[in-house]
Amino acid sequence: MDEPKQMPIKATDEVLKGVYSNMAQISHTPEEFVVDFLSVYPPAGNLVSRVIVNPGHMKRIVAALTDNLTKYEKQFGPIKMTAGPEASTAPIGFDAK
Repeated sequence: MDEPKQMPIKATDEVLKGVYSNMAQISHTPEEFVVDFLSVYPPAGNLVSRVIVNPGHMKRIVAALTDNLTKYEKQFGPIKMTAGPEASTAPIGFDAK
């Protein structure tokens, strides 16, 4: 039986740099999950990336994140949770204009 070949992935230098996000908003329909990554610094915030995936792929992403968090905490110790955006006095969301 032939072993699967590795599929090369291409990325531009700009994409490889990544973007910083300190907040995410997740919404869904029956067909898709939408994950918006935001960079929020009062008095405003910016959408830095939007990822849209189907429900099956979202479940695999959640499993991979859970596995990686477990490995991280095993190596570096427990992650301390901090207050989330709900502690802020200003509502956070997209401008409907």
